[in-house]
Amino acid sequence: MMDDSAGTPALSSRAVGLFGNLQMHYQTLLDKSTPHSGARWGLTGGLLFMFLLRIVLAQGWFIICYALGIYMLNLFLAFLTPKIDPEMAEELDEAEAASESGPGLLPVKNDDEFRPFIRRLPEFKFWLNSTKAVLLSCVCSFFTVFDIPVYWPILLFYWMFLFVITMRRQIEHMIKHRYVPFANFGKQRYSRGK
Repeated sequence: MMDDSAGTPALSSRAVGLFGNLQMHYQTLLDKSTPHSGARWGLTGGLLFMFLLRIVLAQGWFIICYALGIYMLNLFLAFLTPKIDPEMAEELDEAEAASESGPGLLPVKNDDEFRPFIRRLPEFKFWLNSTKAVLLSCVCSFFTVFDIPVYWPILLFYWMFLFVITMRRQIEHMIKHRYVPFANFGKQRYSRGK
């Protein structure tokens, strides 16, 4: 008998090489898109609009739309939250009064030094995860297995209720610990010219 396993390593090494090449091109595209946040978010917004248009026109896949909304809300909350929670930092400061504060902690007192706001989820990862979720939702909307019959106004109301409750809690947390996640939008920018 002849053994066909002799051709398998060559085929698998070619597949690994092709996958590595595709991964390298994918990472290059991501690296080139990093400074263009407006274009990136515009692309994601366009994809989201097309997905929502498909949901409205097809009158189905509401559960996928709801799951996407919950996931995007979770990503947005991680984007608004500091990397190190100020409540936990206060407890650590009380426990270790003599130790230095780590990077990313927010100042608690007026005499504390300025520490920049470091997000739990950086903007690029927020965009990347959002785009992947929208693309996955678009793909799932082509399979009837995911078209579970639900009464969509209840899902919409429940999502809006969750949004209001979580944002109220997040805003109270921001006020309590005196941090603004969008503080760098109003900062002065200098041009390269004269």
